[in-house]
Amino acid sequence: MIRVRDLERSLHFYCNFLGLQEIRRHELGDEATLVFLSDAEKHYYLELTFNKDGRDYELGTQFGHLAFLTQDLDSVIQEVEKQGWSYRNSKPSASSRYIFVKDPDGYDIEILQDRT
Repeated sequence: MIRVRDLERSLHFYCNFLGLQEIRRHELGDEATLVFLSDAEKHYYLELTFNKDGRDYELGTQFGHLAFLTQDLDSVIQEVEKQGWSYRNSKPSASSRYIFVKDPDGYDIEILQDRT
């Protein structure tokens, strides 16, 4: 679970860009909205929590990053640039290539293309 500041921006990032699907939404009255996302095979789940009280968050030191695999990193980079998001490239490696892009709340998202 990660807490988000702007639910719609986060859904755009995780669903439209990363390809996750909203599978369930749970409203906790005036307190919060919980949105559960999954991959197409429903092997992995991510809960986005939007607290409605306007609080702000700091990125927690216990959180590193989320990682997603792609078959075509060049296409991903084109989409990231089209959206105007900043990213950082990996150092060249024989086994993999990746970028890090920040989601709307500043979490690091690694997009990895395995070369094997």
